[in-house]
Amino acid sequence: MKSPAIAVGIALAVCGPRPAFAQSPDPVYDAAIRAVAARPEVRGALALARRLERTAEAALIELTEIPAPPFGEAERGRRFAELLRAAGLDDVTVDEPGNVIARRPGVAGPAAVAIVAHLDTVFPPGTDVTVRRRGDRLYAPGVGDDTRGLVVLLNIAAALERAGVRTRDDVLFVGSVGEEGLGDLRGVRHLLRPGGPRIDQFIAIDGGSDETVVNQALGSRRYRVAVTGPGGHSWGDFGLANPAHALARAIDYFNRAASAVAGVGTSSSYNVGRIGGGTSVNAVPRETWAEVDLRSTFPGRLDRLDAVLRSSVRRAVDEQNRARDRGAPLTARFEPIGDRPSGVVDPGAPLVRRALAVTRFLGLRPRLGVASTDANLPIAGGIPAVTLGRGGVGGGAHSLDEWWAPRDAHIGTQRALLLLVASAGVAR
Repeated sequence: MKSPAIAVGIALAVCGPRPAFAQSPDPVYDAAIRAVAARPEVRGALALARRLERTAEAALIELTEIPAPPFGEAERGRRFAELLRAAGLDDVTVDEPGNVIARRPGVAGPAAVAIVAHLDTVFPPGTDVTVRRRGDRLYAPGVGDDTRGLVVLLNIAAALERAGVRTRDDVLFVGSVGEEGLGDLRGVRHLLRPGGPRIDQFIAIDGGSDETVVNQALGSRRYRVAVTGPGGHSWGDFGLANPAHALARAIDYFNRAASAVAGVGTSSSYNVGRIGGGTSVNAVPRETWAEVDLRSTFPGRLDRLDAVLRSSVRRAVDEQNRARDRGAPLTARFEPIGDRPSGVVDPGAPLVRRALAVTRFLGLRPRLGVASTDANLPIAGGIPAVTLGRGGVGGGAHSLDEWWAPRDAHIGTQRALLLLVASAGVAR
């Protein structure tokens, strides 16, 4: 039975296998979601979530045009905190690293459900974040990932307040810092620290699919690999061991060997994302470096990629040192710059079953998925966590041509709202 207020116009296409149990009815949880959605105040909140999309674009544009580069989220965080207060939340704070946290008290406590979207983008300071419109699309770096996620949180908060929905457990609305790149999940790391706020369930809003329930955390290790030598003049010191030559060969060796590891079995990937070093075109560099990203859903596969990277660098450095005819040998060092744990929430866990039931209730065809998000840390720490999409459609994430369009955008908000309320418990 589907409420007209949350009828779905179209279902978004998804790729990959759809486990039969995700598609199949789950009598217990399907009935529970129907019961929650039938509550008058919840029906009102779901209807408001749809109507709020008509005016949500203004907040999306405003927040997108406030730069939030890695380690530079403060200004956007301040404005997000103001918008949470305007949505009706009174207890809004900013913690030490910059997470914006709004607590909506439950009637029972002390349990709490966190719903989280990240404030930061991947783009460095100085990036033009002006929003441009083409048809129904909004183009700007970060407009979808994850500024739209912040707007979903604002719309949920406003809908719950206006509809008078009271929950049994506390709800924490969180705009996190440091989700992207070298941020290495620093915001959620602080949130989950010993002595931090109690969090019993965790819902991340990140990604583009209204059908996927991400219950598996994609782990990653990131390194800055630096090769160092004496350096010198490109003519007068020709014959010195050259860090750039060694690193280039190391990357080639690594690519050849890692492709065999990543292409077998459990899903894995690797990427050399940045390369730098040297002082001049006519100087043998003293140091050359590369930043490398290794990913896998399985810790053992990460270990293998890690070992391949190290052996490739050692091989190339040794070869360059043997070929030199003067000067000191090259050395290599590995500086860890990121470590995201992998893990999985059992598909039979209540939060996952609830998320699948909500998705079916909205007329969509759910599937389980894997991603690297703020939910990695709670999953690895044993806290039930899932990631849901931010609604609408988009593309070009992490590029200057990123775009988002509000096609059936309310579905993402309604889905997250209903899961949040069902997980926190509607107070009687």
